[in-house]
Amino acid sequence: MSTPAADGYFMPAEWRPHSRTWMSFPVIGFMDVEESCRAWSAVANTIAGYEPVTMVADPSRAALARTWLDPRIEIVERPLDDAWHRDNGATFLVDGRGGLAAVDWRFRAWGMTSQPWEKDDAIAAFAAERAGARRYVSAMVNEGGGIHVDGEGTVIITETVQLHDRRNPGWTKEQVEAELRAMIGVSKVIWLPRGLAGDYGGYGTNGHVDLLAAFVRPGLVVAHVQDDPAHPDFETSRENLALLRASTDARGRALEVVELLAPSVKEVDGEICDYSYINHYLANGLALLCSFGDPRDEDIAAIFSRLFPGRAIEFCDARTIFAYGGGIHCITQQEPRP
Repeated sequence: MSTPAADGYFMPAEWRPHSRTWMSFPVIGFMDVEESCRAWSAVANTIAGYEPVTMVADPSRAALARTWLDPRIEIVERPLDDAWHRDNGATFLVDGRGGLAAVDWRFRAWGMTSQPWEKDDAIAAFAAERAGARRYVSAMVNEGGGIHVDGEGTVIITETVQLHDRRNPGWTKEQVEAELRAMIGVSKVIWLPRGLAGDYGGYGTNGHVDLLAAFVRPGLVVAHVQDDPAHPDFETSRENLALLRASTDARGRALEVVELLAPSVKEVDGEICDYSYINHYLANGLALLCSFGDPRDEDIAAIFSRLFPGRAIEFCDARTIFAYGGGIHCITQQEPRP
């Protein structure tokens, strides 16, 4: 049985040109309808000004979606359990010769035994077929928010996600690395030990990397930094910084790390929050950043302006999205231009 890597496919970096952005419209019952519709549609409508957007909507929410979304956005109906397209959607690949493929990971609702996942587990296959991508089925439980690549052979992941006992019980690091090499065409895997403390709660992912670190170009990573010594993420971020700065990428380059200070808000409704500026999205000509109504928002915008001088820098308020377990990156998924 062939694999994507054996057939010449690899996962390109997010900053490469896109054909479109994929998203899923909120459907799950515990989400406030108006708040979630406003937050998801703000992201989709902003991106639609820069590239095509396809929104998957549960048939029960399709009519509602049309009232919130920019008319340029394509709405396709498909049964959904939840609205985190980064995690249950297809991970798209290219081969550099005009070919488009997609990885269909096994999706099991982040290892949550009480969360339904059967409908969402079918979304990757649906997206791959609609995009005309060659589909490869992985044996590993994984989510798109659990991997971040440089497009040149390097991926960053966390131990608490890929080795989670309700995701891939009994898997070793060697097995995970072998599957990533085969599925997304990487040759170097950088492991971070764990995620942010607030990502282990009721709506958490148990440590997705897209709250911790992200490549912004080959050899250059942005990393989350908590500067409050009393905060549980203080030591986590220090450990991650040390690991990243001691790492090399697939081409042997020592990683350069740009620190992104966490928002000054530490708690929401008495609970530790996992607000993170790492969780941004790159569309064609756009860097879309999470806003938290925080004094540090504009400082982060200035950093991204320097990192991406050719892109517009825009914000969407991400507090509602984070209240339900993620951020802007978590609800978007790029389809690269082959």
